[in-house]
Amino acid sequence: MICRKICRRNPWSFSHWWRCVYPTTTPQRASSGLGSLALARAQPNIFVNRRTFPFFENHHEGDSLSIPFGTKGCNFTTHTLGDPPVGGVVDVPLAQTGEGIAECELLKWFVQEGDQVEEFQPLCEVQSDKATIEITSRYRGKVSKVLHVPGDIVKVGETLLKMVVDENAVSDQCSETLEVIKVHDSNTSELDVTDSGHKKAKLGGALSTPAVRNFAKQLGVNIEDLHGSGKEGRVLKEDVLNYAAREGILKESSASSDDSSADEYLERDQKLTEVASTYGLKFDDRIVPLRGFQRAMVKSMTLAAKIPHFHYVDEINCDALVQLKASFQNENSDPGVKHTFLPVLIKSLSMALNKYPLLNSCFNEELQEVTLKGLHNIGIAMATPHGLVVPNIKKVQCLSILEITKELSRLQQLASANKLSSDDITGGTITLSNIGAIGGKFGSPLINAPEVSIIAMGRIQKIPQFDGDGNIYPASIVTVNIGADHRVLDGATVAMFCNEWKLFIEKPELLMLHMK
Repeated sequence: MICRKICRRNPWSFSHWWRCVYPTTTPQRASSGLGSLALARAQPNIFVNRRTFPFFENHHEGDSLSIPFGTKGCNFTTHTLGDPPVGGVVDVPLAQTGEGIAECELLKWFVQEGDQVEEFQPLCEVQSDKATIEITSRYRGKVSKVLHVPGDIVKVGETLLKMVVDENAVSDQCSETLEVIKVHDSNTSELDVTDSGHKKAKLGGALSTPAVRNFAKQLGVNIEDLHGSGKEGRVLKEDVLNYAAREGILKESSASSDDSSADEYLERDQKLTEVASTYGLKFDDRIVPLRGFQRAMVKSMTLAAKIPHFHYVDEINCDALVQLKASFQNENSDPGVKHTFLPVLIKSLSMALNKYPLLNSCFNEELQEVTLKGLHNIGIAMATPHGLVVPNIKKVQCLSILEITKELSRLQQLASANKLSSDDITGGTITLSNIGAIGGKFGSPLINAPEVSIIAMGRIQKIPQFDGDGNIYPASIVTVNIGADHRVLDGATVAMFCNEWKLFIEKPELLMLHMK
């Protein structure tokens, strides 16, 4: 209680001597700890010198010298300072990957148990609902245990793996932590001084590769119950199959005859559906967790359900657009550039937004405010093997049609490879969904909050039209459906915007005339 009161009164001055206090339950031992106070103050750079912690010596077994504290949600502990795990095991947690990100899906490992790791070497690849990120090592050492397999959902701060670190790496980490302690913050949160047992990390659990762990997990086998037949007791895939057969999870015949199929599964990390098919477990219900971009879609569509939508539908004649695209392609001298209709549609959309900026805005429901966005960051909905994702092209009003074509190609390649950055998929101001690239005449899109409008386009198709004299002629027509937030936009504004956009598409010469 004495420690707590002093800490609350002046927390940062308290940091000069709190390390020397023992638990109040053993006052006779606390005196020995306080006796080191003079020594601590006489050596101001005591934390800088490697492994020189005289006042951390605990002469009483069972006593703990751990005092965790935190500022602004970041937790620090004196475990690193009081007993540096030189040659020992440290936990490598999942770091904060972005604002508002609470958990990530583990996609793949770049290291395995027993691998030597250098500082800043990539350890694994994770995916949040915003982007795919590589996690690198802050230490130099050896991987002792991998705690998760690909497909697991890992919370921020949760341990990814355990690592036996080198002496120099830990010493540098101690110095870095001490520098953080010295930072003064006027908004310091309340420190909570507690005593806890100081226990060294132990290497526990069965030895196995992540692929074997994942295989056991899919079959419902607890790998800790297995006795490995491999080197140093390592659990092999044969051990998993034999155990599953003994427990009745799989038939003995399946375990032996489909051994080659199990090899293929381990090499390619196939999905649970293929494993079930391999072992004859067909037609069973299965739970498919939503991951990555699918989880992001759940959040955005849940918000969209609260928005009062209205839709405006119109048809646009694309005969001139078809001719313009053919002209671009004929004059194309760069084999790496493929001209399509979409870049011209994107540029003409930006030109129409110059006259009707309200469609390029964001709505803040809490403050009842509309922010007219200065930049035209036009999002393009893309269907990928990993789910629907909406990267956006930045500053479209400043780009030429050729520059838009190249940027669109870059985003499509990254989306297909699941390599989009957080910057690529954030900051959008209006969304364009080209559902016609897959099929369908038109769709009824849902707004991507906090945006106030979204446009869905069907495929361009030849249909008969009538001219002024009643004669029938073929025309390339595309149907567009504009979804709008009725709290911000009205039907007249959306109709006038669509007429302006339609004019630029049907008469591309006007687009060239007004381009800067």
